[in-house]
Amino acid sequence: MRIHTHWKGLPEASKGASVAMGNFDGVHLGHQSVINLARGHGAPLGIITFEPHPREYFAPDAPPFRLMNPEARANRLEKLGVAELYELPFGAELAGMDPEQFVREVLAEGLGVAHVAVGGDFRFGKGRAAGTAELIEMGKAFGFDVTIAPLLHVEGVEVSSTAIRNALAEGRPGDAAAMLGHLHRLEGEVLHGHKKGRELGFPTANMALDGLHLPRQGVYAVKCDVLTGPQAGSYIGAANLGISPMFDGRKPSLETYIFDFEGDLYGQHMSVALVEYLRPEGKFDGLDALVAQMTADCARAREILSA
Repeated sequence: MRIHTHWKGLPEASKGASVAMGNFDGVHLGHQSVINLARGHGAPLGIITFEPHPREYFAPDAPPFRLMNPEARANRLEKLGVAELYELPFGAELAGMDPEQFVREVLAEGLGVAHVAVGGDFRFGKGRAAGTAELIEMGKAFGFDVTIAPLLHVEGVEVSSTAIRNALAEGRPGDAAAMLGHLHRLEGEVLHGHKKGRELGFPTANMALDGLHLPRQGVYAVKCDVLTGPQAGSYIGAANLGISPMFDGRKPSLETYIFDFEGDLYGQHMSVALVEYLRPEGKFDGLDALVAQMTADCARAREILSA
C-alpha cells in the first residue's frame, strides 16, 4: 500500500483509483461496507481520508475522541487490500473549499478518481454545505460515478464511531468488536516506563495513548502483535490501561505483560487488541496484595484467551 499526504503533484501511477472517502476512524463495519462498494470498477482500491481529523482542526481543545491513530488505521486498511491511501492534509485550504472546488481540484484534477463511494451521511465542502446528492451530480459533471452505502445496524444499534466509543468507555470490548468487525486495537511504539512491573516480576511493554479516546480504565485480557524487530509475531497477555494508581501515575498509558516472553521491545511497534475487561484499576494494601491480584489477573486472562 502506498501512502500519499497530498493531492497535489501525484505521479500518474498513483492516480485513477476507485476510492472510498471518509474519516474511517475505527474502520468499523459501516466503513468496510463503503470500502467494499469502492472495490472493482476497473481501478485500484483507494481511500481518501483526512489528517488531522477535521474535528481536531475545528475543535483543537476538545477531549480526545479518536479510536485509532494514523498508524493503526493504515495497518487496518492495508489488511483490507487498499492499494492507495490518500491522507489529505486538513487545514485552512481544504476547510475553505466550496463543494465544487473540492470535487474539481482534489477529486478530479488532483487524484483523478475513477469512482467514489461514501456513506449515506457524508457531507463535504466549506461549512459541510453539500451531501451525497450534490456529490452524485458533481461526479457526473467531472467524469466519475458515485455509490452510496446505507447505514448499518448490529442488533438494532446503528454502527458508528460514537457507539463504539461508548461501548469501550463502558468496558464492553466485545460489543465494540461486534460493530468494528475486529477487535479494538491500540498501536504504537514501545516506550521506556518506570519499570515497576519488572521489579515485581511482571515486565510490561508500555505505550502512550496520546490523542486517543480512552476505553474504560482497568485490566484487560489482550492479544498482542509485535509488528517490528526480531521478535515480531503474535502473543497473548494481560494489560493495564490507566494511570497505575499504586505508583502515583498521572498520564494514562497501556502497560502490557506478554505471557511467556523474554526480550527487549523498546523502540519496536506493537498492536494490542482488547479482548475482555477483567477489573477496574485500584490501590492495594501493599505490593504483596498487588502481586497476588496480578497473578490472578494473568490466570484469568490465560483462561479467556485459551477458550
